Amino acid sequence: MKLSRFLSLSLGAVALVSLAAGASAATDQKSFTITIKDHRFAPATLKVPAGAEFDLVVVNADPTAEEFESQDFHVEKVIQGGKQATFHVGPLTAGSYGFFGERHEDTALGNMFAE
Repeated sequence: MKLSRFLSLSLGAVALVSLAAGASAATDQKSFTITIKDHRFAPATLKVPAGAEFDLVVVNADPTAEEFESQDFHVEKVIQGGKQATFHVGPLTAGSYGFFGERHEDTALGNMFAE
């Protein structure tokens, strides 16, 4: 086999392995969902991985808008009734992070624990 053909095949194999590793890393990213229903979060307590990025999907199953907010992990967005929003969060250090619905702060309360 000629050296140029060998190098070409070798580079092709390296590229395939790199693509597979990249696809695997992309699918390793976690996603967590919380739902607002009756002006409460379900689940109200969520465990997430410390030191890793993840997506937080907030589904508003109520007919009215809610403003999802966390001063701890710096998000704030009005989510219309029947809609959802996705937030890219992290990486977070180990600890507790509160979140709430600003329009119903008396009932729409939750905590996220990064472990």
